[in-house]
Amino acid sequence: MKIKGLTINDFYEGMKEKLRLRLVAGAPGLRNRIPFSELAQPGLIFCGYSRHFASGRGQVMGKNAIGYLRGLDPKLRRERIRLLLEQKVPFCVVTGNILPPPELLEEADRIEIPVFRSSLASGQIIDLGAAFLEGMCSPQVTYNANLMEVFGVGVLIQGKSGVGKSECALNLVARGHRLVSDDIVYIRKFRGGYLQGEAPELGRFHMEIRGLGIINVQNLFGAGCVRQRKRIDMAVTLEAWASDKEYERLGLDESRTELLKVKIPHLLIPVRPGRNLDLLIETAALNYRIKMMGLNPAQEFDRIVREKIQSKSGSSFR
Repeated sequence: MKIKGLTINDFYEGMKEKLRLRLVAGAPGLRNRIPFSELAQPGLIFCGYSRHFASGRGQVMGKNAIGYLRGLDPKLRRERIRLLLEQKVPFCVVTGNILPPPELLEEADRIEIPVFRSSLASGQIIDLGAAFLEGMCSPQVTYNANLMEVFGVGVLIQGKSGVGKSECALNLVARGHRLVSDDIVYIRKFRGGYLQGEAPELGRFHMEIRGLGIINVQNLFGAGCVRQRKRIDMAVTLEAWASDKEYERLGLDESRTELLKVKIPHLLIPVRPGRNLDLLIETAALNYRIKMMGLNPAQEFDRIVREKIQSKSGSSFR
């Protein structure tokens, strides 16, 4: 995926702790931009074959690549390193806490291409780094809602101001579920057609509760009751109960809502005194998991009813 406006320094600052990155060469190149979100490994280029090389990708080098380079004659080693860096490589990461060859550091300094060292394995760098870069260039929208992880399901809780979204989220936290964001959710669309939500950095892990004010959920309930981001699996809308409105009672017709052109399951839950909203959302999350396993309780109940009627009437039910 092409990236616009993201510099190598953005990647470094955003992931240096998670990827345990340490800059060892090419510092002036941090201002350069990253063309693509994918990360790659050198492959056959150290053997002199560059015809199908994926240029413009950050290169990740582990013990095999570095070990091969070290086995080359010093002059040939420098030539192959130059061949790699001439392929519009934005940066390199040497993994496994391996010491990079001096020629790599010298050539990187010469043409200002940043080289990092990391103690992590190559696979971890590729997976985590590419996910970060893809997230930075993915379509994003700011949404007024609460995002919770309930039994592992990402539930987006929507509704008008004052309907009780934050109180419902607080009850869910008290029951052992995890808060992602209160009131404002940054939602990104990732390749593969799924949505991920997270809180603004300023208000992360905080909630505003009318009558109490701002609370820090992580401090009150522990680190196990919060998470930084979560895939959004379903949406729930809370609205004041309207006596003249017909609400879904069987669940045969599955409603969906669309965010960033991605459709996700949607439930409309009417709110009135006495209704246990956190229990309803827990049940909705469990029901979602059941459906993901190929079971649909509403359809199963409908099938049983139809079979009963058919057996009693002795004719096909239509």
